[in-house]
Amino acid sequence: MTIGGSDYHTELACLSPWPDPAAPIGGDERLARLGRARALTEAMGADSLLVNAGASLRYFAGLPWSATERMVAMLLPLAGEPIMVCPRFELGSLRADLGIAADIRLWDEDESPHALLSDALRGAKVLAIDPALSFQMAERLGAAAPWLALADGAPAIDGCRMVKSAAEIALMQQAKAMTLEVHRRAARILAPGIAASEVKRFIDDAHSALGAAGSSFCAVQFGQATAYPHGLPGDQRLAEGDLVLIDTGCIVEGYNSDITRTYAFGRVSDETSAIWALEKEAQAAAFAAAVPGAPCEAVDAAARAVLENAGLGPDYHLPGLPHRTGHGIGLSIHEPAYLVRGDTTPLAPGMCFSNEPMIVIPDRFGVRLEDHFYMTEDGPRWFTQPQPSIVRPFA
Repeated sequence: MTIGGSDYHTELACLSPWPDPAAPIGGDERLARLGRARALTEAMGADSLLVNAGASLRYFAGLPWSATERMVAMLLPLAGEPIMVCPRFELGSLRADLGIAADIRLWDEDESPHALLSDALRGAKVLAIDPALSFQMAERLGAAAPWLALADGAPAIDGCRMVKSAAEIALMQQAKAMTLEVHRRAARILAPGIAASEVKRFIDDAHSALGAAGSSFCAVQFGQATAYPHGLPGDQRLAEGDLVLIDTGCIVEGYNSDITRTYAFGRVSDETSAIWALEKEAQAAAFAAAVPGAPCEAVDAAARAVLENAGLGPDYHLPGLPHRTGHGIGLSIHEPAYLVRGDTTPLAPGMCFSNEPMIVIPDRFGVRLEDHFYMTEDGPRWFTQPQPSIVRPFA
């Protein structure tokens, strides 16, 4: 039995730290990333690339820091050492996390990091800036270095991050395998009257027991709440005949998982079962359309065609699919490229995506099946096997 039949403490007691953890990203790979970023920066006609705190700074420099109002950034010139700009009082923390050799330049609280950057950019003409850099910081940098032309650094940053290495895929595989195991255990604790909040607590504890830092996010939706892609306020309680939708993930060495299962708790209507089967067909069609060289939008179109042929939609109209079919994933849970109309990025080996063409029947119920795949030379491969049936959440 995969749904119900157990309890919180029994299932949690079965979990222990992951026995075979994937290796973290090494120094040689970070150096290769810097080289690739320099080549892409030069190709777009810029002299340097500015990478702000956040997922991209972790990607290039190993720094797991979130962006704040204080500038922590890496300036990557086409030649020479990267330059790290950081508040002086953060120097110890910076050195503890920094994964590359760099020229560290510090600023005190009464000084301007933008002036520090302008000094480093003397002689430069075009600076490619991280798309995640705040408008205020970009504006202040422009004022401090008025001779500089600022350009969107997305071609360099996304051009690196979109294509994952074997080491990145291994870390993502671990994260997704951990989350799938948590999903299996969560399904077993379900019982009439259980609160969504209790299931969320279990999922967080279970991810922690496997060695992740808890859940990176968790949505637990019962019954009518499944009709809303991100749920409803309040704490639902499970009843016989409800659909259960659980969407959760964790982080391993910065890399994300994100898996959704939708299944029946007890008997559901024939209409609900038919919509579930249509969702599975749309997910399979999207996977089949993910061939190397095809534009990302072709995957979205394949899923939508299944739904429109069944009389749903069209486009984003309900009942039907109200959002894109999928998103890129890596150090950010949502990142380029996207499986959506208008994204013509060619699918290439190493790209990683969610596949989740949700069907919403307004105000009544919704079905989302979400698994992820990565591209190879021969086509897509699943990180996790899709859900077999509405009453069997796991392969």
